[in-house]
Amino acid sequence: MSAIDWLVLLASVVGIVGYGLYKARGGRDTRDYMLAGRSMRWWVIGLSIMATQASAITFIGTTGQGYSDGVRFVQFYFGLPIAMVVICAYAAPKFHASGVYTAYEYLEKRFDTKTRTLASLIFLIQRGLGVGLALYAPAIVLSTILGWTESTTIAAMGLLVVAYTVIGGIKAVMWTDAQQMLVMLLGIVAAFLAAWMGLPEDVGLGDALTLAGEVGKMRAVETHFDWNDRYTLWSGLIGGTFLALAYFGTDQSQVQRYLTAQSLTHSRFSLLFNAVVKVPLQFVILTTGALVFAFYLFVQPPLLFNEAAATVASQSRGPELSALEGRYGEAFDRRRQAARAYLDAPGAPSAKAFREADASLQQIRTEAGALAEQATGDAYNDTNYIFLTFVTRHLPPGLVGLIIAAVFAAAMSTISAELNSLATATVVDHYERYLRPGAGEAHYAWAARAATAFWGLYATIFAGYGDRLGSLIEAVNFVGSLFYGSMLGVFVLAFGPWKVSANGAFAGMLAGLAAVAYASVYTSITFLWFNVIGCVVAVAVGLAVGRGDARYAAD
Repeated sequence: MSAIDWLVLLASVVGIVGYGLYKARGGRDTRDYMLAGRSMRWWVIGLSIMATQASAITFIGTTGQGYSDGVRFVQFYFGLPIAMVVICAYAAPKFHASGVYTAYEYLEKRFDTKTRTLASLIFLIQRGLGVGLALYAPAIVLSTILGWTESTTIAAMGLLVVAYTVIGGIKAVMWTDAQQMLVMLLGIVAAFLAAWMGLPEDVGLGDALTLAGEVGKMRAVETHFDWNDRYTLWSGLIGGTFLALAYFGTDQSQVQRYLTAQSLTHSRFSLLFNAVVKVPLQFVILTTGALVFAFYLFVQPPLLFNEAAATVASQSRGPELSALEGRYGEAFDRRRQAARAYLDAPGAPSAKAFREADASLQQIRTEAGALAEQATGDAYNDTNYIFLTFVTRHLPPGLVGLIIAAVFAAAMSTISAELNSLATATVVDHYERYLRPGAGEAHYAWAARAATAFWGLYATIFAGYGDRLGSLIEAVNFVGSLFYGSMLGVFVLAFGPWKVSANGAFAGMLAGLAAVAYASVYTSITFLWFNVIGCVVAVAVGLAVGRGDARYAAD
């Protein structure tokens, strides 16, 4: 990067962190550290919720997904607005009225200790894995730009985020989130405009999207029903609704956000704000990836976007890779000519020729990926490197720094939020409950800071395996979907009008986890449906085992 890029990046990071710590000054007890004294306004909470979702994975993984698979991933979010309305109507009022610090504390009030403990442990396991993925994403950025090893960059980013999260608690996290979201929005707009302006002068935005659409990149909605297709209208509306209900209604990293609100009204406004904005925002990010694909129709892209893997492959399989490079250049020229021919004379023959030329080029890339796998010994997937390659090679100075700052802002917002929620659940649900009950506010505030540092170390270790997980945006949602269905099921049992015992709720959670484990290992059902399976099984078993138990107590 140039000097001006470094200046933009450093000014953004220092300014955002400094502002967050300034706004968090004065907090001393656990209520301030974990819930910001229940003083936050809806717009800060709304931006914080959105920033927590819009991790560096959003910039790196979603844009790469748009390039590779098109915008149909947007269907994944179709259920989110529905889920937000349901949470506003049922979950948010229950949590606020109960005065809890964690979502799982509510389960003890409604059921018993073992149900709370199991739910909290599930959260700690899956969210700990998720924060590791969120930490790995920006490591790709620094590794690509600076030539550092990924382990070095993971450690550097982890140390920065842990430091301000430990010092400032939830209030620092949320105020930095709000500023980070603004930087992210600027970065998204800048990336979109850069891809657009980078097109040849005689190729307009409509032309670029038309070309992308001819190879399926702009097909946003798939109406067929297929259990094995990850992204269809039905998996998005049904599976996506269940996933969003679980994420926003049971995951401490999200519940904790609206528990900080100064009133239930502010909580609801923050959730509805996300319901309105999230889907259009994701569509723009995915379209940016499709635009980058159109840009590379006229500027030859790398054969392998992952430069580190390409270097290893060239050292051990040099002659074979060189031969592929020659074929790749010829295939690119044919595709570029076919794209031009289609724009000059749109029609079925020219469209078919363009699609065939693109398929031929992609086949050569697949062969190169196979060589990289043989050379490195690891599965090859360069989806997460596509957008960064475009940014670092083709954007002007200053703009590179802004987009990299947006990636870092996204990473810091997600990591800090998740570390704080992990620490809160660790201290409130386990440490205070079992190890040191009645130890006092000062001690628990210290314990929360220590827990934050611990989870930062945990995430740093797990992040070292991020390169084995393929597309990050898919990996993070796959991990969550293994657990979210059963979590949602137990909260449905807790919030519903039926009489269910603690033993029923506990058995339902275990059954939901087992059902999802079976589906993930022995079937090819796509992960979005895991959320439906886990929830339905948990509720059904919970009702069957525990309905009518005398220990039931109405809210």
